[in-house]
Amino acid sequence: MSNTNSSAQSLTRRSFIALGAIASSASLEGAASAQNVTGDTSFEFNEVTIDQIQEGLKTGKWTVHNLAEKYLARIEEIDRKGPTLKSVIEVNSEVLSQAETLDRELKAGKSRGRMHGVPILLKDNIDTTGMQTTAGSLALVGSKPEDAFLVKRLREAGALILGKTNLSEWANIRCSYSTSGWSGRGGLTKNPYCLDRNPCGSSSGSGAAVAANLCVVAVGTETDGSIVSPSAANGIVGIKPTVGLVSRSGIIPISHSQDTAGPMARTVRDAAILLEALVASDSEDAATTIKERPAKLNLSGCFDLNGLKGVRLGVARNFFNFHEGTEAVMKEALESLQKAGAKLIDPADVPNSDKVGDPEAIVLSYELKADLNAYLEKLGPKAPVKNLRELIEFNIKNAKTEMPFFGQDQFEKAEARGDLNSYEYIEALARCRKLMRTEGIDALMDKFKLDAIIAPTMGPACMTDLVNGDRWLGGSSTPAAVAGYPSITVPAGFVYGLPVGLSFFGRAWSEATLIKLAFAFEQATKHRSPPKFLKTLEVKS
Repeated sequence: MSNTNSSAQSLTRRSFIALGAIASSASLEGAASAQNVTGDTSFEFNEVTIDQIQEGLKTGKWTVHNLAEKYLARIEEIDRKGPTLKSVIEVNSEVLSQAETLDRELKAGKSRGRMHGVPILLKDNIDTTGMQTTAGSLALVGSKPEDAFLVKRLREAGALILGKTNLSEWANIRCSYSTSGWSGRGGLTKNPYCLDRNPCGSSSGSGAAVAANLCVVAVGTETDGSIVSPSAANGIVGIKPTVGLVSRSGIIPISHSQDTAGPMARTVRDAAILLEALVASDSEDAATTIKERPAKLNLSGCFDLNGLKGVRLGVARNFFNFHEGTEAVMKEALESLQKAGAKLIDPADVPNSDKVGDPEAIVLSYELKADLNAYLEKLGPKAPVKNLRELIEFNIKNAKTEMPFFGQDQFEKAEARGDLNSYEYIEALARCRKLMRTEGIDALMDKFKLDAIIAPTMGPACMTDLVNGDRWLGGSSTPAAVAGYPSITVPAGFVYGLPVGLSFFGRAWSEATLIKLAFAFEQATKHRSPPKFLKTLEVKS
């Protein structure tokens, strides 16, 4: 990825798109020696699903307290010792007592539903009572706001909150040349498939933790790429919902036009179950109260092994051809889709994808200033910093710990913006919606009568480079992100042992359709394979 400072290139900190980058692969298989493998891969709950958790609790095979103890030990062993993934930034000090409460309810014959007792981790930009919420920044250390709306939903559903995950600091919006997975508070998260590779961002800790079986599921957030990209890089499923399906109140923001929280899991079914628990209308988030929004997520019929039969999928070729290894994985994926009964419309390029970079960058810059200032103001007089200007000053004063590798040019650019009444902002927002909604995804799907659009989520994980920053080759997150529409990534194969994901995206509120398609593809291919915590890749020549 280029280190230029143009507005279009600064967008790629969110979208991970670098046009024209072509790389070759001599082989798609990686070879690992015993000496090159680190970390325990024989965890008792390795690859366990939500359904299996519920069955174990129902039969008395496990207790919630037992699950809590085992997952805390797993975090200590894998995240803090062993490979030192640094994916978990803070453990919930109340988790064992909360587990006891959930066990008492089960003993009394009361279950709160499918999420009862399910060990979960939350990204550290989501307000969570009793824990710090810092977006990975030392500037917010000590800030302990009350539960975000979605956390209240999870507690009501009986989820067992193990702790918070590390992230690319400030959700990767601070600097245009940052290294994903790094934060001043949490340090550098590693990719569990290969420890010198990047976990991608900004939900890097959530992606790595789910992949490494430090939890059953996790919650990430996305503005452009920050759920689907780390999910793909860490070999898991990620769902970026339609903006407004899940409440954002109590989440450290970037952009009210594009921000959303969403599930990250090892299976499509688990991701869907978690999303179902998150969906609710919130009076403090206007996007969740519009009339077009469905009241709930209807999962009936979503878990159909034959869900691809007769569907029309548009192959967005304008997001292909950036890496030969990824192309080989995608070729096999397209063949699998056809074998499962899908009709491929190929090519079906997403219109205007090359025109949206500049207006998106403008929108994010304006909304970052307005939305982050509003969040910090709500923290009240005890907030360590009160606004973006004070945050910039904090980083300058603490540059040795906050900016040892990269700066804050995106913060400075946002601070120089006007308010949301500025013509530049209003015009850019209108362009984004026109380019990616009416004349983009909607127009393409109408033209070819598509059920969904497909593309590689991104290429295999790049090397982590704190000196030069990220070097991602390509990705397809931007159309759905800018439109505010849903997208799902599913494991599609490997390049040199590194995961590659396939994305399904489509119209607003089409989550149930996308889940059905993603589930059928997942079950037909079953590419998910747990990581081996390689120290480095050993590739056969």
